[in-house]
Amino acid sequence: MKNAICIFITIITFCVNVSAQDAKMNIFIDQLMNKMTLMEKLGQLNLASGVGNLPVATEGSGLEDFIRKGLIGSTGGKRNQEIAVNESRLKIPLIAGEDVIHGYNTIFPIPLAMSCMWDMELIEKSAQIAATEAGVSGICWTYSPMVDICRDPRWGRIAEGAGEDPWYGSLVAKAYVKGYQGNDLSASNTILACVKHFALYGASEAGRDYNTVDMSRLSMYQDYLPPYKAAIDAGAGSLMTAFNVVDGIPATGNKWLLDDLLRKDWGFKGLVVTDYASINSMKTHGMGESQAGAARALKAGVDMDLAGQIYVSTLGKSLEEGKVTQQEIDRACRRILEAKYKLGLFDDPFKYFNEKKAKEVILCKEHIDAAREIASRSIVLLKNNKELLPLKKTGKIAVVGPLANSKSDMLGTWSWKGKAENVISILEGIKNATGTKAKVLYAKGSSYTTDPYLLNVSKKKADYITPSIEKENQLLQEAKNIADKADIIVAVLGESRDWSGEAASRSDISIPECQQTLLKEMLATGKPVVLILSNGRPLTLTWEDEHVDAVLEAWHGGVQTGNAVADVLFGDYNPSGKLTATFPRSVGQIPIYYNHKNTGNPINVEAKYSSKYLDIPNDPLYPFGHGLSYTRFEYSNLVLDKTKLKTNETIKVKLTVTNIGKRDGEEIVQLYLRDLAASISRPVKELKGYKKVMIPSGKSKEITFDITSEDLAFWNKDLVFGTEPGAFDVMIGSSSADIRLKTTIDLEN
Repeated sequence: MKNAICIFITIITFCVNVSAQDAKMNIFIDQLMNKMTLMEKLGQLNLASGVGNLPVATEGSGLEDFIRKGLIGSTGGKRNQEIAVNESRLKIPLIAGEDVIHGYNTIFPIPLAMSCMWDMELIEKSAQIAATEAGVSGICWTYSPMVDICRDPRWGRIAEGAGEDPWYGSLVAKAYVKGYQGNDLSASNTILACVKHFALYGASEAGRDYNTVDMSRLSMYQDYLPPYKAAIDAGAGSLMTAFNVVDGIPATGNKWLLDDLLRKDWGFKGLVVTDYASINSMKTHGMGESQAGAARALKAGVDMDLAGQIYVSTLGKSLEEGKVTQQEIDRACRRILEAKYKLGLFDDPFKYFNEKKAKEVILCKEHIDAAREIASRSIVLLKNNKELLPLKKTGKIAVVGPLANSKSDMLGTWSWKGKAENVISILEGIKNATGTKAKVLYAKGSSYTTDPYLLNVSKKKADYITPSIEKENQLLQEAKNIADKADIIVAVLGESRDWSGEAASRSDISIPECQQTLLKEMLATGKPVVLILSNGRPLTLTWEDEHVDAVLEAWHGGVQTGNAVADVLFGDYNPSGKLTATFPRSVGQIPIYYNHKNTGNPINVEAKYSSKYLDIPNDPLYPFGHGLSYTRFEYSNLVLDKTKLKTNETIKVKLTVTNIGKRDGEEIVQLYLRDLAASISRPVKELKGYKKVMIPSGKSKEITFDITSEDLAFWNKDLVFGTEPGAFDVMIGSSSADIRLKTTIDLEN
């Protein structure tokens, strides 16, 4: 009883303190806004990216002049902050935002790779380190996390997210927000998170960036909105709109999305910023001229205009014409000032500029060690026939491939502060691990591609590259020469960092032909070949899977890629990663995802009239949740404490997992549920739990899952979230396709 009273008093005290802080903030902002002119208020709504040729402010003296006039609310740089707080009339500090996506200087694996760890503590740690390094370098706001659900690997920005599952993506979203913002946003080692892209951006048609999105409200609520909501519930202080349309209306001007849903239903009180010039792009969506788009965005609930400079140049006129109100302008201005206040910028505008601390923390040993651990745990062992892996650190090892000795590609997309000089390449990592025990031979073997279109897309004509057959033949011969001398061949193939991320969609997600030729020639030697993939998205690897005995998915793994790959390649770390995005057999299967609905005519290979392809199997090459280990795990002894569940009750599910292999290893045990009869068609299975456990060789561990009625709830046809009584399958396995144990429970009224 005494403990309960203490907890109650603590909660009351916290609420009183928060209320007092809010009251103090409101008084401060009220007083400040009473002094502001209309143009100074509009200036707060203006985020200048520092990019030239914009209608109001450009780089250099033009930008500085607009800061002096109070017409810029956000931009980076210490000099710009000095101008804002020393030379502008009201001394309002600037907020500095950047794309700190998977590390600042210490670059971690791309977010898709990190999601394959199934480890929220390490994802949170990566965000904490990113916030620490950015937070001493003048950055107090990150345009991250990207929580878009993506079921189409052609979309380049799949690299920035957590894959295809809304339940799992929600956990990842929370971890990033907690890592960036911590428990005290005013602390110098925390920065403001910005959830993006609201909403549905990952469902762009044909996997083409910036493209249209069209889906039912039911699909929105059930499959795409949960991670945004989870990030907001975790306390994210800002949100970025998407480029796409939602219900036919651009997200940046969509009142239902940004006001009815986000503000009213979800209770979001933070700052909403556009994506890059997305108010301007409303015109190309067919929504009228820029002034009309700006008015529409403001009314919908957009507070800050990123790089478009349309707010500051048109809202004054719209106010005069009665197309917007002073209240709407004030509301947007207040939210921006609140963000600055909560970050502590009014108390110390230069708190995020700490050169002394930067020298201590940026790329420090602790951060580098974390990058290596995270990169190692992000690697997924896709195939390992004949137990080819792990390799021994002896003999002669031929390392070939255009990505084997690349440093810059290991940084991946959105790593603008990462430097190639800080990267350990895969070749270097292998050499570091083997030392004098093995002889490591190297040849590039091929270019990234010889496809003229892929080589030159987005390039100016003066910069065009012409493929050279002679050069390719020379590279290939060099690889064949070292392969002849080697005992084993390691081929490092995949994608350049420029082939994934924003504006990097691909219609063909296979390994380019010249790289495939290299791999075929290496296999033709008859020597063992290990394929290491370095890429930013799922690839189509049907031929590779059929012919190569061992395949490691290493992704673009950040500054410690090489050491991490070597840790796994030689068995110093037993791989435990599992996929969070499905690898298709062919692009013809896309969109592809494990939690699909069944059809009225499910696949039957012997029946003509069933839902199937004539030329390939329906199932993917590598399913969601797939990932092998250097040991093997056996599942047994499934026991439930009861089989009937009522609201507010819990069913405990217990099972035993035994390591029957010769190595200690980690297993990610996955819990899936299926609603067998409901008022709407439900998915064939849905992830609702997982446990990541280390089990020594020959030992067993008991795993427990709790299933509640909340786990069985869904959005019905009326968009009401709740449960319906009936039977549910409980499935536990090593992947979404490798179900080891199964039973049924009943939900009662």
